[in-house]
Amino acid sequence: MIGLALAVGAALLHVTAAQAACPDTATVDTFVADRAAARPAAPPIAAGASLEDGFCAQAMVVERLTKDLGPIVGYKAGLTSPPAQKAFGVTEPVFGTLLRDMILKPGASVRAADAVRALFEADLIVEIGDTAVNDATTPAEVLASVRGVRPFLELPALVAPAETRFDGPVITAINVGAWRGVMGDLIEIPKGDAGVSMLADFTARLSDEATGETISAAPGRAVLGHPLNAVIWIAGVLKAQGKALKPGDLVSVGSIGPLNPMKPGLSVRLTYDGLPGTPSVTASFR
Repeated sequence: MIGLALAVGAALLHVTAAQAACPDTATVDTFVADRAAARPAAPPIAAGASLEDGFCAQAMVVERLTKDLGPIVGYKAGLTSPPAQKAFGVTEPVFGTLLRDMILKPGASVRAADAVRALFEADLIVEIGDTAVNDATTPAEVLASVRGVRPFLELPALVAPAETRFDGPVITAINVGAWRGVMGDLIEIPKGDAGVSMLADFTARLSDEATGETISAAPGRAVLGHPLNAVIWIAGVLKAQGKALKPGDLVSVGSIGPLNPMKPGLSVRLTYDGLPGTPSVTASFR
């Protein structure tokens, strides 16, 4: 039932440019230029605007980002765990878009100063295998329509000045802070109840490579009760916009635990205890 409720809720997010108070072109151009130059970038809308405003601003931002970062390769559900929602004062996820050159290979070295307020977090990518996923209402139905999952150490960036007041529409407008992310190889998950339980029960563990100390650890169910519920939510948002997930699309399920500040000199490993082969990915920050 939770999957169906998420899909229905997402359907209420249908927006059109005609309904929204879209930011002007100059405002969006300034935001994108500041973001690219790693200068504090004032969001293209202010707190208190409508979610429709946020979606319109995001569409304008993403259209410009594709010129430098390549085409859309997937989507992200942000703020999907209680710690992340609490940090930003929201009670539901937010929707973002992933572009090709945001995705990095395992072991990537990332310069923290290349973005304003760069962060890292445990995440997970679901790779879509069949368009039937767009009608899924349960994790089991989603699992039947995916190729598998991929390790994903997301590297978002808040990009805005520290004094910025964030709410759901503002976070949506800045494309949920999508900046970069380290993605690993495809992991095939058993279909049916076994795979559904595996994805609910595995632990995403972030650790300091130098010391082995655990930075955070949280189960898959920390994401909306089950990580595949994030796929249902994303599909619902897209359906409300007249779009759909297609084979090969990547869906970032969002925060499996807290956000962490990116610090130069830190190397981290994200390990998935309980998934086949205990996969992991690493990244270093400079």
